[in-house]
This record gives sequence, C-alpha cells and structure tokens, in this order.
Amino acid sequence: MVDNRTTVSMEHQKGQGTEEHRTPDIKSLRDAIPKSCFTPSTLRSLGYLLRDVLMAGSLVWIAVNLIPALPHPVLRMAAWTLYGYAQGLVCTGLWILAHEAGHGAFSVYPRLNDTVGWLTHSVLLVPYFSWKFSHHRHHIFTGHMDKDMAFVPKMRVDHFQQMQAAFVDLDLFEDIPVVQFVRLFLHQLIGWPLYLFFNVSAGKESLQRKASLLRQSHFDPGSAVFRRSEALYIVLSDIGLGIMIGVLYFCSVKIGIEKVILVYGQSYLWVHHWLIAITYLHHTHPNVPHYTADGWSFVKGALTTVDRDFGFIGRHFFHGIIEYHVVHHLFPRIPFYHCEEATEAIKPLLGGLYCRDDLPFLRQLWTTFTQCKYVEEDDADPGTVRWASEGSTKG
Repeated sequence: MVDNRTTVSMEHQKGQGTEEHRTPDIKSLRDAIPKSCFTPSTLRSLGYLLRDVLMAGSLVWIAVNLIPALPHPVLRMAAWTLYGYAQGLVCTGLWILAHEAGHGAFSVYPRLNDTVGWLTHSVLLVPYFSWKFSHHRHHIFTGHMDKDMAFVPKMRVDHFQQMQAAFVDLDLFEDIPVVQFVRLFLHQLIGWPLYLFFNVSAGKESLQRKASLLRQSHFDPGSAVFRRSEALYIVLSDIGLGIMIGVLYFCSVKIGIEKVILVYGQSYLWVHHWLIAITYLHHTHPNVPHYTADGWSFVKGALTTVDRDFGFIGRHFFHGIIEYHVVHHLFPRIPFYHCEEATEAIKPLLGGLYCRDDLPFLRQLWTTFTQCKYVEEDDADPGTVRWASEGSTKG
C-alpha cells in the first residue's frame, strides 16, 4: 500500500533489468557522507546509556515503592500495566544501545563496546556475542534469499507446500481476520525465542555447516550458526544469561515471583515485541524485493531495508533505529545520532532506490503481515523475487 507518505523506488516496484547500472557503488555512497558521521563520541554514547539506565531505574523505584501503595486494585492494575509499557520502551532503547555496541558504533574502543553490549544485553536476557555474530552475517547478506539470517520470506511453492502438509487446508483460513490476528500475536510473542533457539526465519544456506534444527541454537557453543572459533564467546554469552537468571531468582526469593514478573517479566515481553516488530518492518514491505544469488549484491541487499516513522517514541526512546535504518545497513558503524545527516547525504544518489514509509507504524505491522505472505520470481528482472500480489496465479 503506497500513498503520498510513502517513497518507494519505481525500480523496486516494477523491476528493471538495468537496475545494476543505476545502483551506486559503496564508495560513492561513503564519499557523499561527511567524515564526521563515521566517528562515534564515547562521551555522547555513554550519556545516552546513562540516561536510559537512570530512566529504567527510576521506573523500577516507582513501581516497587509507589504502585503497591495505591488504594484500589483497579488503580494498581492500571499502574502496573502502564509501568510495563513504559519500561518496555526504555529497555528497548537500552537494547538498541547494545546493538550499537555490537556494531562498533558505540565508541572507538572495541573492549568498551563489548563490555557495554554484554552487560546490557545480559540484563535483558539476550546472548550478546551469539546475537552479535549472527546479526553481523545478517548485515553482510541482507536481502539474500539463501544466506540472510533474518526474515527470509518463503517462495510461493514452499508456502503452498507447507499449507498442503497440514491436516486441514490452511489456505482456506489464512485470510480470516481472527486467524491473521492470532498468527500476528504468536509472531510477536514467540518470534524472538524461536529465532534464538532454532534460527527460525534464516536462509537455508545461512549456517556455517549442515546441522539438525536442534543444533542451530544461539545458546549452543557448538551450534552450526557459528564458526568453531566463536565457541568461547557463545559460552561468555551464556555466562551472562546465567548470572542474570541467578539475579532474578534471588529477587524472587526476596520480594516474591509475582513482583518479579510485574517488574521485569512484562517489560521483557514488551521489549521483544518491539524488537520483532521493528526488525520485521525494516525488512518487509510489499514493494521492496529480495534477491537470489544471481541477482544479489551488497548494496542492492542493503537497499531492501525500509525507513519508517514512529514519531516521538522512535526518535527519543528507540534512538532513531526505525527512522534511519537504510543507511545503517550500508554503514553499520555510523552512530545512531549521525544517521539522519548521513541519510540526507546519500538520498540524492539513491533516488528512487530509497524506500521510506511514513504511514502509522503499528498499522503497517498489520497490513504488512497480512499482505506479505510469499514471494515469486520476477520474469522481467532475473535474480529478483517480489512479494506476490493478490490474485497472482504464477507458479
């Protein structure tokens, strides 16, 4: 769905056999960006980290000390719900700062980056180094139908084979709104754990070696997701998670498991809802293609990402990761606070290849999820696959 708030390339929409000649090379794009954009300020990054930690700590103090004192259970329930939502926003911001650290965009000091990333992600029960390695490969092969590590769409034939393999004809039910809502709810609720445990949504050639589904976990030092030389770092990730689980157990003994669920558990669910929604919408849009091995290049793959808008929350809580993600995929070491300037610098070179959609973010989650079901090859543009349109009978 495209309206006057959506900027989408005509090359993306229609498919042009000469697109490769119009795609700028990475050096030209780099040269267009002011050199100052590539240098992170350690002090500025630490300032954002301190701000977010103070906000998270203040919310915890309010929750533990003030909410239980409210006189009516309905008020307490409303306050806990509001707390969970607000803390989820703040902790998503912390997650994104750890993401910056994983890319080396937090500071010029690798050890500081990994220390900040490991501590912050461990507190959020994210295996930092495991995610860092798989996420790095996602950036290398963004938009590649076989090697990308996240949200690789199904080809039309695979989609219908999966439907036919079920005990009932799921194709009869998939367009029913309540069915779509349940699927979207499960997508948001368990998408992140399924990715961490089973590498779900990754391309079929994204592994480092062949392995069963049970050996594709982000927690397994011998996982096929990782090189054997990375095993020690996976252990360090697991140690961080173990320490945090121990802290949560200690807190549950001291203040009760119900309080821990209210203070930590519900914000944890919100964080991973936002994580899945943001990542999914960055890489899924009805008018943006993916590429087979024959059609893919790094720049073309990076330009399959989408900039969107989430207003005040996106810019001030989520550090602009929603608004300026295209340039991040081209140059992930640019700190988030320079991404707007860098985006404006490369837009003239990208022209119609740049995709931005300013329609309401959460509305786009629903429409994109219900529209983008499977892709099919574009006969007019070899090496390109596009989201199948309604009524398409190809394949």
